[in-house]
Amino acid sequence: MNLLIATATPVLIVIIYIYIKDKYEKESKRMLLYSFLLGAILSIVVTTILYLAIDVFLPLPDDYSIWQQFVKAFFVVALVEEFSKYIMVRYYAQPKDDFNEPFDGIIYAVMVSMGFAAVENLFYVLEGGMQVAIIRAVTAIPAHATFAILMGYYMGKAKFSNKRIKYNLIGLGLAVLFHGAYDFFLFINFIPGISIGAFISLLVGIILSRSAIKAHQRNSNFKV
Repeated sequence: MNLLIATATPVLIVIIYIYIKDKYEKESKRMLLYSFLLGAILSIVVTTILYLAIDVFLPLPDDYSIWQQFVKAFFVVALVEEFSKYIMVRYYAQPKDDFNEPFDGIIYAVMVSMGFAAVENLFYVLEGGMQVAIIRAVTAIPAHATFAILMGYYMGKAKFSNKRIKYNLIGLGLAVLFHGAYDFFLFINFIPGISIGAFISLLVGIILSRSAIKAHQRNSNFKV
């Protein structure tokens, strides 16, 4: 029970935080729940299928070089996982009438991402125990949130722009960039001290995410 609480708590904190930041026109709890479940179920299924396909057609050797770790971080893990979240927001939330202000891109992207992160976190914590739960609560979960906010910021812009494809792809690209950088520095931790790069990329992502939240709050269609 303690492990389940430790797994769920950081996810719940992120959800509450982003819900509070949606100041001017709260989203339907039903839509938010569906988005979370799409992340927790369908995004996980899509990610698993893509991983299996990559492993069959483009297998990486066991003794990864730095270049191979780069490819794995950016073009396997980051691209696959962020794409699996992106398509849920793009084809479920973005077309809905409820998606009626730019900030909605952020909140729906975060809900999908937290669904994904909750399931991923559960597997890691069940395997690694409470120590892993604590470490991931202050690293991996905030990282997934920042990737989602950056993606959602541009998907929110896209909904109300005549350059929808451009902004959607910028959002996906930014999420992949930050996710890939975060993972890459962790993957090459055989280089002494290099893991600090992951925390620097996370810190930059958090700073940019806070700016993105404030920008869409200012631009709300419902702000009086």
